[in-house]
Amino acid sequence: MTSPQSGPETCAETSAEADDAAGVLRRVFGYGSFREGQREIIEHVVAGGDALVLMPTGGGKSLCYQIPALVREGVGVVISPLIALMQDQVDALTALGVRAGFLNSTQEADERRRVEAAFLAGELDLLYLAPERLRAPGTPDLLDRGAIALFAIDEAHCVAQWGHDFRPDYLALSTLHERWPAVPRVALTATATEATHAEIASRLGLEEARHFVASFDRPNIRYRIAPKKEPRRQLLKLLRTEHPGDAGIVYCLSRTSVEKTAAFLTENGIEALPYHAGLDARTRAAHQARFLREDGLVMVATIAFGMGIDKPDVRFVAHLDLPKSVEGYYQETGRAGRDGLPSTAWLVYGLQDVVQQRRMIETSEGDDAHRRRLGSHLDAMLALCETVECRRVRLLAYFGQRGATACGNCDTCLSPPETWDGTIAAQKLLSAVLRLRRERHQSFGAGHVIDILLGRETEKVVQHGHASLTVFGVGTELNESEWRGVVRQLLAQGLLAVKGDYGSLVLTDDSAEVLARRRQVPLRREPERPARAEPAARSAGSRRAAPADLPEEAVPFFERLRAWRAASAREQGIPAYMIFHDATLRQIAAERPSSLAELGEVSGVGENKLAKYGEQILEQLTA
Repeated sequence: MTSPQSGPETCAETSAEADDAAGVLRRVFGYGSFREGQREIIEHVVAGGDALVLMPTGGGKSLCYQIPALVREGVGVVISPLIALMQDQVDALTALGVRAGFLNSTQEADERRRVEAAFLAGELDLLYLAPERLRAPGTPDLLDRGAIALFAIDEAHCVAQWGHDFRPDYLALSTLHERWPAVPRVALTATATEATHAEIASRLGLEEARHFVASFDRPNIRYRIAPKKEPRRQLLKLLRTEHPGDAGIVYCLSRTSVEKTAAFLTENGIEALPYHAGLDARTRAAHQARFLREDGLVMVATIAFGMGIDKPDVRFVAHLDLPKSVEGYYQETGRAGRDGLPSTAWLVYGLQDVVQQRRMIETSEGDDAHRRRLGSHLDAMLALCETVECRRVRLLAYFGQRGATACGNCDTCLSPPETWDGTIAAQKLLSAVLRLRRERHQSFGAGHVIDILLGRETEKVVQHGHASLTVFGVGTELNESEWRGVVRQLLAQGLLAVKGDYGSLVLTDDSAEVLARRRQVPLRREPERPARAEPAARSAGSRRAAPADLPEEAVPFFERLRAWRAASAREQGIPAYMIFHDATLRQIAAERPSSLAELGEVSGVGENKLAKYGEQILEQLTA
């Protein structure tokens, strides 16, 4: 768990502190044991040490600062960019009996004064602040007047070069240790390569802190990447056959695509909501609240949605467009299956995605170094898409975890793609691009070049006299779809490039190696069989099947508990998962405790929830 660069212990942990942490875990959160790595981090922070924590989404990062805040004297101050979710975060803690509050720009003055007074009076355990609020006049003085147990910097990747454009105020957090040198700091993120890890440490002054690096593996997520054909219909098939009635997130690159996809799903019987920056703040907040509070909704969104979403039962994350980086892809797919149950990360991408992303990089603001960084991020994403190896192995290697064995659960493991020697095909395509440029001083997009290779006398081919080129009709051994795959993979391998507003294909420095027959070009052929056996199609309006791991006799109790939970959540105006996660309800349904004492032994049932809901649950089990 601890990285090789970990610094020395700041002070020894005591057994009493460890017992306190374990007691809080059981009493407040209802868990009998820590997850892998949590205890070591918590004991270190409780003892006053600084920490940098890299742990995947769903790995239990929040407990790594919440429990120390409850054990140490004072208030845990959490710096979080998630203004829109702070109320839900505070509500979730309040439901556990934790005294929590927040300060951000959404509050009225009276509410801010009430929270400030509670902080000064020592009546809070945790205080959430937006980074902008920390820099606001008066906030540092307020913190000086109270007792601070620790500073937790959540979503710490926002300080890195690829993240701080989103939240530049994170860069000011390096001053925390200067003003409050005796207060321990813990920075946490689920998304960091080795380079990003080093940058976070440098920008936050945590080089000497102890670094904890958990495995980035999310074994419950099945990664699948497929060629894009009719993406909305491909998505509809996925939802109808594999995730009927499930909650999920669909990511699209543009606002227009978000709107059209949400409308398409709704028209086809799947309740879906759009979310993007072009919607007014009230609509965005209402859609987010519905997604968190209702079962089975699909959120169709740009990447403006999702950071900090703590909904545990998101069963799928789908991408209809190519993500810009592996970091972004990992973070977005990580929103699936936070409860540890089987979930799907599904992506379709095609040639146009590559062309569009390359063009966006070419026209992006910033210097050449910035564009090179963007290009390297895209190259890594394309390598993940085009790999013939285990996707999970490649994903983990990107984040510095090398030596993993094939997972047996991703699409390339379940249906290994074939490779073929595409050298001759590559030479034909590169020759067509070269001759258009050399003989006609012209450049065209992929569609026109493929028409030439296939010998199609289209209007454009005839108009430009391209039927007379020596490469006209030399590529009939492949069909159009296969040629588009060749173009896509040559772009991914850096053997082709895209220039201009129209996505014209041009050669690269490496193209000459292929044309001169000094370099072979292995290409991937998509398997024709499905990556997994499809379950029988069910109607779009049907509910999800009961969890397969439940004994048959427990299923009615599980459904009864879910119905009770939904009604209780509506009555209180909170998300259902704040009452109990599905995993807890499943255990209750399977074990059917007959007393409060037995119910209190179920994972996820802490003292506060036992007192509030215990009798109601026992009634559901005996009704």
